[in-house]
Amino acid sequence: MSLLQDSLSSMENLSQVEQQQVIELSSTEENLNVIQLLIKGGWIMVPIAILFFLGLVIFVERYITIRKATKLDSNLLPQVKSNIMAGKLDSALTVCRSSASALGRMLEKGLLRVGRPIKDIEGAIENVGKLEVARLEKNINILGIIAGIAPMMGFVGTIFGVIKIFHDVEMAGGIDIASVSGGLYVKMVSSASGLTIGILAFIGYHILNMMVDRIILRMETDAIEFIDLLDEPGS
Repeated sequence: MSLLQDSLSSMENLSQVEQQQVIELSSTEENLNVIQLLIKGGWIMVPIAILFFLGLVIFVERYITIRKATKLDSNLLPQVKSNIMAGKLDSALTVCRSSASALGRMLEKGLLRVGRPIKDIEGAIENVGKLEVARLEKNINILGIIAGIAPMMGFVGTIFGVIKIFHDVEMAGGIDIASVSGGLYVKMVSSASGLTIGILAFIGYHILNMMVDRIILRMETDAIEFIDLLDEPGS
C-alpha cells in the first residue's frame, strides 16, 4: 500500500509540474503570438508605432507638468493680500518671486504696475496669464493630430492589405486560405492598431485639456480677487 501511495503521489507531482510547464509555454506562446501578429501588420505598423510612442511621451510629459502647476501655493494670495493691506509692496513682491507658480508670476507683474490705472494692471496680468496658459498647452494639440492621423494610417494599411489579397490570389491562380490570410493580417492588424492609438490619443488630449481648464479657472478667480483688492478705495 505504501508503494502504491508513493507512486500515486509522485504521479500527482509530475502532473502538476507538467500543467505548470504547459501554462508557462502557453503564456510564452501568447506573448510571441501578439508580437508576431503586430509584425504581420506590415510596414505600415512602423509609422503607427512612432505615433504611439510620440503620443505617449507627450501625454506623460504634459501630465506631469500640468500636475505640478495645479499644486499652487494656497497661501500665496492671502500673503500677498496681507502685505498689500499693510502697505508692504516689496514684501508682496518677494512672496510672489519666491513662488514658482504661474499665479505668482501673474501677481508679480500686477504689483510691478501698481500706481498705474487699474486697466493697465489688469492688462499686464492678463498678458502674463496668456503666456502661462500657452506654456501649459504646449504640444497638447499634437495629441489631437495623432488622434486624427492614426486611424487614417490604419485605413492605409487596410488598402494595402486588400491589394495584397488580390496580388496573392492572382499569383496562386485561385482563392484559398493561404492566399487570403496574409492580406487579411495586414488589413485587420493595421486597422485595429490605428483605431486603438487614435482612441487613446483622443482620450489623452481631452484629459489634458480638462486639467488646463481647471487651472485657468483658478488663475482667473485669483486674478480677479487681486484686481478687486487693488481697486478698493483706500488701497
